[in-house]
Amino acid sequence: MKEYKVNNLRNLGIIGHSGTGKTALSEALLYYTNTIDRLGKVEDGTTTSDCDPEEKRKKISLSTSVLPLEYNNIKINLLDTPGYFDFIGEAIEGIRAADMGLIVVCAAAGVQVGTEKAWKYCKDINVPKAFFVNKLDREYTSFDKILKELKGNFGMSVVPIQYPIGKEVNFKGVVNIITGNATNYNKKTNKVEKIEVPDNIRNKIEECRQMLMESVAETDELLLEKYFSEGELSNEEIYEGLVKGCASGDIVPVMCGSSTEVIGMDTLLDDIIMCFPSPELALEQKAINLETNKEEIIKIDSNKLFSAFVFKTVADPFVGKLSIFKVITGELTIDNNIINSSKDKNEKLGALYFMRGKNQIVAKKVIAGDIAAVTKLQYTSTGDTLCDPNFKIIYENMKFPAPVMSMAVVPKSKGDEDKISSGLGKLLDEDPTFNISRDLENAETLISGIGEIHLEVLASKLKNKFGVDVKLQPPKVPYRETIKRLADVQGKHKKQSGGHGQYGDVKIKFEPRLDGEEDLEFVDKVVGGVVPRNFIPAVEKGLKESIKQGVLAGYPVIRLRATLYDGSYHPVDSSEMAFKIAASQAYKKGLEQANPVILEPIMHLEVTIPDDYMGDVIGDINKKRGRVIGMEPVTLGQKVIAEVPMSEMFKYATDLRSITQARGDFNMVFERYEEVPATETEKIIEEAKKIKELKNES
Repeated sequence: MKEYKVNNLRNLGIIGHSGTGKTALSEALLYYTNTIDRLGKVEDGTTTSDCDPEEKRKKISLSTSVLPLEYNNIKINLLDTPGYFDFIGEAIEGIRAADMGLIVVCAAAGVQVGTEKAWKYCKDINVPKAFFVNKLDREYTSFDKILKELKGNFGMSVVPIQYPIGKEVNFKGVVNIITGNATNYNKKTNKVEKIEVPDNIRNKIEECRQMLMESVAETDELLLEKYFSEGELSNEEIYEGLVKGCASGDIVPVMCGSSTEVIGMDTLLDDIIMCFPSPELALEQKAINLETNKEEIIKIDSNKLFSAFVFKTVADPFVGKLSIFKVITGELTIDNNIINSSKDKNEKLGALYFMRGKNQIVAKKVIAGDIAAVTKLQYTSTGDTLCDPNFKIIYENMKFPAPVMSMAVVPKSKGDEDKISSGLGKLLDEDPTFNISRDLENAETLISGIGEIHLEVLASKLKNKFGVDVKLQPPKVPYRETIKRLADVQGKHKKQSGGHGQYGDVKIKFEPRLDGEEDLEFVDKVVGGVVPRNFIPAVEKGLKESIKQGVLAGYPVIRLRATLYDGSYHPVDSSEMAFKIAASQAYKKGLEQANPVILEPIMHLEVTIPDDYMGDVIGDINKKRGRVIGMEPVTLGQKVIAEVPMSEMFKYATDLRSITQARGDFNMVFERYEEVPATETEKIIEEAKKIKELKNES
């Protein structure tokens, strides 16, 4: 690739709802600029962007791809992000590296949930935005209708800078509203032909131009004065105002076309170059200066010492770890001496590449504002800062949503546990939106992520990348057992078999512990030495070992008070072991007599939803044996606060998404244990018996 200066770069995050044609748009731009010689299709699994086997199988993007292209001496880095909500982490990574977010909207579907979410995320981190209305060749599409919808949802800053020629199957070209130039794409020659603006849309073009000039004039006092006095701005002034307006977020330009028909790609590329800000005008980066320990605002600047932000990691089983980064200041060559300031470690650079999908183009130098990848960094992970040792700063990290759904990972072949652990560790480098935990009680490895498809894809990656086949199943619920009344029992262990025998005798009262604590409370009320002092710890130890298993379904016992008040001993045959066994016998007898019950974990749930979905969400909580305990108004909706049994919540991420069309969010934490209803108790005991039988068989 050629060497570029900062003002000859554009970094464009292609974002939006799933199925709007983001990957097809990236492919069309690569094809139109002759970066690739064949137009791939998502349906055929032949696009440059979707190169993972799982992406080809599911026909959706699962990760962000960097796709550089060159056009009119400008290098444009396209960042094609997934629209499916389970992979929001990938979209967050892509937007962080972008200087502009291009929100793709389907002309047939209009504004969707993913459109709103893309807008909100860009707004939250101050990334400038633009819209591309795609699929205008489809039936029942209308650019004017979509424009009205965009303005209605996102405000008057939304302004068209392009207008389509023809509708639906007759859609054939695009007019540049600023220059008035109209073009048509000839599919046979892969060339653009200039055409006349049809008479029937001339008035519409003029109306859009006036709208655009008003928006541009409002970004600058001198332009506003000129517009009021002359009623007109030159093309140069409009472009100049557009760049400033886009960079500040005061103007959100709307463009249009059809990616599958490659219509409008020329006009889109021209406007990316002329209207979108270059990296030096882009979002300033927050950073902590490690020398002063103060926050600084750093602009993209090629004249400073090197620094870069790692926004994505790829775990490649052949190449090793690839760290994809954006240079913020200075430049990077393979000879640079760099440190990872986030981890305070020196890093040795492997090979430097520009990425295009899975293809790697060797890079000699990466300048400020550009995006590249480096191999074999030992300590670096997503979100870390790389910098020159004499310019120690740490850039602000990305904020990822917390995992909300967990599944147990079970190997299909025995002995694959180590492979699973190693593979998941490498995938964790690649994906910060999932985590791994170990449930020691049930001997399960759990993975937690954003949704069902997310966890399925992680399981597929384990197989495809690391050769380990697993199945996912709901985690075991950590039930507990306790008692509801007092039982006074004796445990006596007596054994005589030649030589020293065994003798231990205890009388223990078992009752519910009511002070709010869950651990076993052992009370020693022995008087007169009926149980010698040296054997009392053995009684307590015997009880502590026994409470690991309850008498109903074998779950640990909590909230138990055990009072040792009497017993007897033999001067020769008594031992610690004998008293431990006596205590465990008393425990079993006592719990059976004390009305044992099963307890289930209750979760504290907070669901944030638009008002329209309130009734459905509350109805679903009630179905799940939950109870709503409060509601609070929040921006654009309500927060419902509830308590729900954990056993009902393993697929709540999927359920809530379905109920609210993905507009709802939730978080959930453990609250306490509560008694299981009688109807559920029998099911739990039966299930526990089955698990025990299966274990005995194996």
